[in-house]
Amino acid sequence: MLSALVITIFVVYALHTNLENESASSIVIKPNTVIPTPLPTDTPVATLGPTPGQAPLQTPVPAATPQGRYKNGTYVGSIADAFYGNVQVQVTIFGGNITDVTFLQYPSDRSTSRMINSQAMPYLIQEAIQAQSAQVDGVSGATATSGAFIQSLQSALSQAS
Repeated sequence: MLSALVITIFVVYALHTNLENESASSIVIKPNTVIPTPLPTDTPVATLGPTPGQAPLQTPVPAATPQGRYKNGTYVGSIADAFYGNVQVQVTIFGGNITDVTFLQYPSDRSTSRMINSQAMPYLIQEAIQAQSAQVDGVSGATATSGAFIQSLQSALSQAS
């Protein structure tokens, strides 16, 4: 009896979601928006020197700063299927690094898709810029969009390699 009630509620919810007739509003993603990455919080710690009987501490030599691993330019990734729609991204490379990622296409024909993607897309963009690659964590609840984002971003980055 309880199973039948749960199934009935699910069917009613699914029908309501599919038949929902909202105005065709869309999410506007501002192009060329750069999400700043947090500054490192490593602060040097002052020491008084070695304790008696210990060798003096060696000062680490800073590693050379890489010039980036991508060719400068703007690259458009392939269209990737996100089940409820397609995802396509454009990546901007400057100084050999990812400076911006823009969604050219994303699932937006349903209110649920618009709501989920409005929360997931900024996070995915920030992760890509921070990771400087397509190896980003997916967003829980936006698994299909996350996977398609990674696929399209990898396609764009392969052109920049």
